[in-house]
Amino acid sequence: MKTIKKLGLVIAAFCVNASPSWAADAAAREDNSDLFVWIFLAFCALIIVAQLIPAAMMLLGFSKGVKKGKVPPAPKPVDHLT
Repeated sequence: MKTIKKLGLVIAAFCVNASPSWAADAAAREDNSDLFVWIFLAFCALIIVAQLIPAAMMLLGFSKGVKKGKVPPAPKPVDHLT
């Protein structure tokens, strides 16, 4: 168990030392695409929400069906030809 803790501390130390170099690389880039990125993310969120609404309705339908219990059997067909 101690070796796992030591390994975790070593990995955390490497990640903490590497984070300033990642931040410096990202700060140097400037492309002015903020508005288009937010529009794209909003469109993706709209698609996800649009797919969640029917899924939630179906889940509610399933739960109502389970709550009802057993369905009565269908009546036997009547032969009108005889």
